[in-house]
Formats: sequence, C-alpha cells, structure tokens
Amino acid sequence: MIGGTIREGDAAVIEPKRGRREAPLPTTGLLVFTPQDLDLVIGSFVNQPKLSHRLYLAKVYVGVHKNREIAVAGPSLGAPQTILLLEKLVALGVKNFLAFGWCGSLQSNVVVGDVIMPSGALSEEGTSRHYPVNATQLGPAPEIQAPLREGLKKTNLNVHEGVVWTTDAPFREMASKVVKFQNEGILAVEMEVSALFTVAYFRAVRLAAVLAVSDELHSLKWIHGFKNREFNRTRQMLAELIVQIGCGLEKS
Repeated sequence: MIGGTIREGDAAVIEPKRGRREAPLPTTGLLVFTPQDLDLVIGSFVNQPKLSHRLYLAKVYVGVHKNREIAVAGPSLGAPQTILLLEKLVALGVKNFLAFGWCGSLQSNVVVGDVIMPSGALSEEGTSRHYPVNATQLGPAPEIQAPLREGLKKTNLNVHEGVVWTTDAPFREMASKVVKFQNEGILAVEMEVSALFTVAYFRAVRLAAVLAVSDELHSLKWIHGFKNREFNRTRQMLAELIVQIGCGLEKS
C-alpha cells in the first residue's frame, strides 16, 4: 500500500479461509454487536442454538428456525473487530448478513427506543480505506433491506431510514461534528456500519443492518437510555424480528 491506496495487482499476505477442520456455516448469518443482544437473539429460537465456532473474541452459534439453519455470531465492537469476524464468516460460507446493534441519535425526532435502518454511512473509521472499492455510495443489499423494512412495518416501533456516521472514537464525538452532521441530515452515530457496507461490497456478499437507538446527542448533552424500558422493548422485538427475517433469507 502506498499513500493509502492499493497498487493494482497487489495481494494481501493473509487471506481469510476455512481451516481444514472447520465446519462450514449456513448461508445466512446474524451479526450481533453486543453481548446483551446476543443473548436476546439466542433466546429467540425455540430450541437453543448450538455453539459451533469460537472466532477471535466472538462465539458463533447455529440455530434452526422453521427448519432453516441460521448462524448467529457476536459480540463484536467497532469496525476492526467486526470486520475481522465478518471476513471469517464469509470464508466459512455465510453470504447473507443481517447486523444488529445500537446507535446514538443526532436528530431531535429520533429518540431512545426508536429504530434506524441505515441506508448509507459516513466513514470516520480506519478499516474501510484498506479495501479497494469503486462504488462511491455504499449501502445495504436491497434483498435484505426490503424484508427488514416490511418486517418493521408490522411492528409498532418508530423507524427511521437514512445515513449514519461511523466512528472509531466514541469519546471524540465533538459538538462541532454533531452539529455539522445534524445539519446534513445524518441520523445517528455508531461504530460498525460503514465498514460493514464496504467489506460486504468488496466480498460480494449481501448485508443490511438495524440499530436500536440507545442514547441521544442532538441537544449536545448526552442522554443515555441503556436502562430505558422502551429501549429494552425495542431490543427484544428486533432480536425476534431478525431471526424471522433470517429464516426467509435462507431460502433466497
């Protein structure tokens, strides 16, 4: 790499691959960022999913829902760790991903307990720039975003679809940036989505994400809702929903 760009014909020294003794995974995977939500997703299966792999700091389970196998992987925090996990899951055979995490609102009409479906992401993380992609606007796979949108319409959750800001530095979300991005219509801040969109495009897999609003920054004062009843109800509903949607994706 020279000056942040990759030379044509250059190759990575280490490529993700399935080991000789590693079992392949189902083609659909649920990628869950927090350990709390991982427990909720695992608990949304009728029968307890079985631990299949231990990958870096994450665990991978395989569960069966409506006679369809689905992989569930997590936790993973931040772009580098999440992409490390994503790359390995792709090598193990996962082709459809639905990611589930939390975010902080930048807009006054987006409050704790709401849901955001990212349609794009502004990258201020350091992982994406290492992947040479030609697309200028990266976003979710329509084949996954559409059933997610339809599934959310059947709930009573407040849903917002738009661009999010991805950062590596949660303690450097400066007031000036919050105001700038707020004025640009960016909905929320989180730590993984831009890298996920980039690497999914690079690896030619399908991915969409759904985020529960856990806190608010739009007033330039931090309001957290980690123990908020609406936030926890939203998390539970999203955990159940992504299992249902994952089951449908396995057929496609």
